[in-house]
Amino acid sequence: MDVAERDSVWKEAIEVYFSEFLEFFFPEILRDIDLERGYEFLDKELQKIVQDSEVGKRLADVLIKVYLRDGTEKWLLIHVEVQGYYEKEFAKRMFVYNYRIFDRYDRDVVSLAILAD
Repeated sequence: MDVAERDSVWKEAIEVYFSEFLEFFFPEILRDIDLERGYEFLDKELQKIVQDSEVGKRLADVLIKVYLRDGTEKWLLIHVEVQGYYEKEFAKRMFVYNYRIFDRYDRDVVSLAILAD
């Protein structure tokens, strides 16, 4: 399975099993989210950020709008990195994505990363 196929599988799994995904990997985040209000995958918004960025490869990145139990809207940037080696630019890439989302959309973003090999 090549990188694009592997990333597609991760993205699809996050979309289909979003609440289960959060419950397994980020249970403390899930406790704050009001899933009954729904959530929205912001693929088009993330694509604009990725196209503008020059920080190396992009893997399974997902941007999701959720509502917290206190009624506020929050954006989650979930980044899945499937590789078995250290990448020097990883933290920079996450920072750039986070900043560009804030700069373009004036939204605070919670960045979540899963490093797997």
